Amino acid sequence: QVQLVESGGGLVQAGGSLRLSCAASGRIFSTTTMGWYRQAPGKRRELVAIIRSGGSTNYADSVKGRFTISRDNAKNTVYLQMNTLKPEDTAVYYCNAVNWGIAPPRDYWGQGTQVTVSS
Repeated sequence: QVQLVESGGGLVQAGGSLRLSCAASGRIFSTTTMGWYRQAPGKRRELVAIIRSGGSTNYADSVKGRFTISRDNAKNTVYLQMNTLKPEDTAVYYCNAVNWGIAPPRDYWGQGTQVTVSS
């Protein structure tokens, strides 16, 4: 079973940057889609960014141009570079992985890392 561990969260001022990392306990196969989600108090968990096995990406409109998702399969790690942070980015950020190589596809979640952006 895959375990995901997030790191890199913290407290930053508006306009600052953070880089989140998510390390998987095992090898990230080419069939795995990786993503970042976030959940603010009183709100549902929402998609921030995903990166597919083929390298294509998608971003929430709210983070386009500011956040960049990347992955390093050799290091079993996915990253989220967050620039020009805004107070509305404050949330717990969760790493997600979906293995599409099995049926049904299997979904994994990390425990989350807190990101707080002060105004």
